[in-house]
Amino acid sequence: MEIALGIVIIVLAVVLIACVLAQSGKDKSLSGSIAGSTESFFSKGKSQSKDKILSRITTVLSFVFVILTVVLYILVATK
Repeated sequence: MEIALGIVIIVLAVVLIACVLAQSGKDKSLSGSIAGSTESFFSKGKSQSKDKILSRITTVLSFVFVILTVVLYILVATK
C-alpha cells in the first residue's frame, strides 16, 4: 500500500511541477519588452484563461498532494 501511494505521490509531484512551469509569470512588463512579446489582441484572452485553468489545476493538485503525503506519513508512522 505504501509503495503504491508513494508512486502516486511521485507522479503527482511531476505533474504539479509541469503545471507550475506551464504558467506564465505575473510580471510580464519588462520581460515582454526585452524578449519580444508575441501576444496580439485576440490571443491575450486565451492566455489568461489558460493561466486561470492551470492555476486551478495547480491548487487542486497541491491540495491532493498534501493530503496524500499526510496519509502516507500516518501509514508509515503507525507501523
